[in-house]
Amino acid sequence: MTNPRVILVTGASSGIGAATARLFAQKGYRVAIAARRFDRLQSLAEEIQSQGGQSLPVPADLSRLEDIQGLARTVLENFGQIDVLFNNAGFGRLKWLEELDPYKDIQAQIQVDVLGVIWMTQAVLPHMIGRRSGLIINMASMAGHIATPTYTAYAASKFAVRGFSEALRREVGVFGVRVSTICPGGVQTEFGEVAGINRTTKVSTPKWLVLSAEDVAQTAWRLTQRPRREVILPWIMRLSVWANALFPGVLDRAIESRFVKPERFGAGSKSQKMT
Repeated sequence: MTNPRVILVTGASSGIGAATARLFAQKGYRVAIAARRFDRLQSLAEEIQSQGGQSLPVPADLSRLEDIQGLARTVLENFGQIDVLFNNAGFGRLKWLEELDPYKDIQAQIQVDVLGVIWMTQAVLPHMIGRRSGLIINMASMAGHIATPTYTAYAASKFAVRGFSEALRREVGVFGVRVSTICPGGVQTEFGEVAGINRTTKVSTPKWLVLSAEDVAQTAWRLTQRPRREVILPWIMRLSVWANALFPGVLDRAIESRFVKPERFGAGSKSQKMT
């Protein structure tokens, strides 16, 4: 009798990570969950176990290499395998570049959103190569396709994740290891609370385009059934990607007139007060 498959989900204390852990547990996976907020991880693990699932909560700071390497060891020691790695941990700070703190905002984002993904993958990859099997799902963003004002550091990190995923996919496919990237638009999670968004224009993703964490979790599940190079969510956002590639000048002017100028020079803005 073969052991149930195992997924390791980072950033699992809330939002997309927690929803993915719940869904995969319902599908019969053994679920390893990692994040810094261990109290939330324990609650999620208890919830999964109360419903008959198997869950292993592991506290880890994804900005620290030693934590990442320890996480991979702990999961393999307890479960013996990792079939799916979901690199979900990440955060954003959405402000004008000159307002971002060089360390708390810029360096910290790159450390978790880029290096955390690369290091976590590097820690798990030898195991997957040895088994000639595995799926790595990297969480990117529409910001990894279309970089908009106040998203400078965050967009840089998500463009990096897409580039990393593309190169990795071409490196490891010969070993039976698949690599997929998910690029969602707006998702109803705690992201906005952490990002510190404060907009005069109140511009935001239209409600009808906002995804739930469960929507993204379902996409991760479908990738285990039919791996794809990249999934853009919702599908209609592909039109924005094409428009950005074909008509960048038009989008530049539209974004400047409808967002940048009102935000930077509108009544009550910081730029207006400084003039």
